[in-house]
Amino acid sequence: MSVDSAVLAQARRWYWQRISAMVLALCVLVHIVTMIVAVRGGLSAAEILTRTQGNWAFAAFYAVFVLACAVHVPIGVASVAREWWQWSERAALLLARGAGLLLLTLGLRAVWAVFGAGS
Repeated sequence: MSVDSAVLAQARRWYWQRISAMVLALCVLVHIVTMIVAVRGGLSAAEILTRTQGNWAFAAFYAVFVLACAVHVPIGVASVAREWWQWSERAALLLARGAGLLLLTLGLRAVWAVFGAGS
């Protein structure tokens, strides 16, 4: 990879981490407010789970949340691996891709399990 393409790749990662951080900030805020309202409204975990079953809005919201995490976290993991652990660019990116794939797989599986719970 040439110096120019490495700088461009780093700039793209910076961009995507910032965009995903904005999405995450909104998702975290909505999630926390929703949980506070639900719990203060007297809903139990079972009642909340009942409301999420088959709810496409729930599934779409949390799928976006998971996707934002799967974009954001690996970029940070790669940076930590390069800067703190002195890993090569290639090794750091391999670790990051694995972390992203794991987050995406487990996160979407959890969304699907809650969306379709009891079916």
